[in-house]
Amino acid sequence: MKAVLITGANRGLGLEFCLQYAQAGWQVFAGCRDVQNAQDLNHIAEEYDNVQVVTLDVSKFEHIDSLAFSLYGVTLDLLISNAGVYGDSSGHGFGAINYDDWRHTLDVNVLSAIKLAEAFKESLAKSDAGLFVAISSLMGSVADNGSGGSILYRSSKAALNAAMKSLSFDIKPAGVGVLIFHPGWVRTDMGGPNGLCDAPESIAGMRQQIKAFTMQKTGQFIKYDGTEMPW
Repeated sequence: MKAVLITGANRGLGLEFCLQYAQAGWQVFAGCRDVQNAQDLNHIAEEYDNVQVVTLDVSKFEHIDSLAFSLYGVTLDLLISNAGVYGDSSGHGFGAINYDDWRHTLDVNVLSAIKLAEAFKESLAKSDAGLFVAISSLMGSVADNGSGGSILYRSSKAALNAAMKSLSFDIKPAGVGVLIFHPGWVRTDMGGPNGLCDAPESIAGMRQQIKAFTMQKTGQFIKYDGTEMPW
């Protein structure tokens, strides 16, 4: 049985990743900050005995280290770094930026992804085709930015893209690949009701790209349908 660790698994894209991989028969380790109140995720775990819900606040590196220790010896075929925050808020754009919120956004969206890669590198390397997936956004594209705004979120996703590109080289000797996804504008709590696609479509597309992954594609920034995204 293949195994996947998914962060931010209690809602939105993370929840749909859990459902689809559970239905596909994978061993799913579903990480979320508040296990007790993750009702939808716990319902999935009740329905599928191949889903294990684990406490994981990615902004707390001790959580990452603790989980890596508890899963020592487990072979991970896939790690999906999905947990993220938007960070920006009304009234706190340029000229009134909340720098504490910016630091927190960078912690969650960027630093935690590299910490996860460091903590679970050996688990992924045990797989014949270990893959680290980062959920980014087209809003992290410098080339595509024609409107400004959302400084906290844009900068965090741009930094994530740069970090993941470097990681793709650093982790390649261990036989572990890296994919960076723009999931599309998805109708979720973060994406809002005006998105262009629903979570099941986005996740199904990303799962297809993950299934078709080869090391020649490591470090690519792509949309859920495989379209290459501008850096």
